[in-house]
Amino acid sequence: MDEISTSMLLVILVVLITLSAYFSGSETGMMSINRYRLRHLVQNQHKGANRVQYLLDRPDRLIGLILIGNNLVNIAASAIATILCMRWFGDAGIVIATFGLTLIILIFAEVTPKTIAALHPERVAFPSSFILRPLLTVLYPVVSSVNFITNSFMRLLGVDPKRAHVGDALNSDELRTVVNDAGNLIPTSHQEMLISILDLEKVTVEDVMIPRNEIIGIDINDDWSKIIKQIEHAQHTRVLLFRNDIDDAVGFLHARDIMRLMTKNQFEADKSLLVRAVRDIYYIPEGTPLNVQLLKFQRSKQRIGLVVDEYGDIQGLVTLEDILEEIVGDFTTSMAPPPSETVTVQPDGSYLVEGGANLRELNKEMNWVFPTDGPKTLSGLIIEQYGDIPSARMGLRLGGYPVELIEVGDTMIKQVRVLPKFFRAPNENHED
Repeated sequence: MDEISTSMLLVILVVLITLSAYFSGSETGMMSINRYRLRHLVQNQHKGANRVQYLLDRPDRLIGLILIGNNLVNIAASAIATILCMRWFGDAGIVIATFGLTLIILIFAEVTPKTIAALHPERVAFPSSFILRPLLTVLYPVVSSVNFITNSFMRLLGVDPKRAHVGDALNSDELRTVVNDAGNLIPTSHQEMLISILDLEKVTVEDVMIPRNEIIGIDINDDWSKIIKQIEHAQHTRVLLFRNDIDDAVGFLHARDIMRLMTKNQFEADKSLLVRAVRDIYYIPEGTPLNVQLLKFQRSKQRIGLVVDEYGDIQGLVTLEDILEEIVGDFTTSMAPPPSETVTVQPDGSYLVEGGANLRELNKEMNWVFPTDGPKTLSGLIIEQYGDIPSARMGLRLGGYPVELIEVGDTMIKQVRVLPKFFRAPNENHED
């Protein structure tokens, strides 16, 4: 080295530090790039993305290549810095070179390039791939040898380096976070629909079904005049036909079929026409998640079904529209009144709520947090928490909300008053 001038050594040192900065920035840029955006760009035949994807397919080789280059230039820079400092400061130059070069590399070859690469990974990774990919081809024997040794050591530790993409897939909770963090990239209404689709697996048919006591149907044993009146005033295209009790269901009547039969037979009083016109009943086991039921409706070409428990008793009715409304919101006529009709705002800031109001719909409309993993209605939740049907004008705390019972029937709570949180209800004697 004595024959190399000091100025030349300075130039070489600057080049080596620059190369060190390049390798450090490239490593951070490659590892920080958004893998899902990268896949999108690869599908669109982006050349830079294709090169980066090729390198990231085997991250062990990429990291090995970058670290080989980084360590080579850092060691060479350390040797040259030591020679320069010894020329300038004698034996003390060794200490000065050690601390001085450490500070320079830390600032200019580590922190600065890595910070820039972390903030703009694509701007760093795509250009770097021009150099790294051919460099990997040139140094492949060295990289392969290093990887063989390191991979063997990792296998002893129970790590399989070939499983590069394990953990890349997002679960539903992680995907929900991505949608919520999308900001202005996805309209709010679209975000809500996407979240609703992800939540379908957490919601069962009991959560959206029309309870059996609210199912509108026609008793075939009623007088013919009453049946005709029900048909004329039916608000839905499909009506359940039963004998005496809903559990003895015959089938569903479609308005189109009824009108065709009535017109053809000139409204003759023949109940057998209705029985022959019914369509088969599609039964749905209780506890079926909505995402599963949506697929079942699609595969069976059905739009409506009766929910039955393990004993075969009818619990309620579910339509395809009920499931779709869980995704896009209310857009059809519903058999049950919407939450806005079951809640009345009072001047003092409290709310009068019908006891039969659906808890999930209340939570969604009013931003309340009543538990929904048990009973489906407010009345059912109160009875479960209290252990009995309580008396009217009794106060209790339910899910953190003070609740006053206003009207209580023999078998259910008909109306309650819900007060703002942390307000103490009068006569409150039970706490959730």
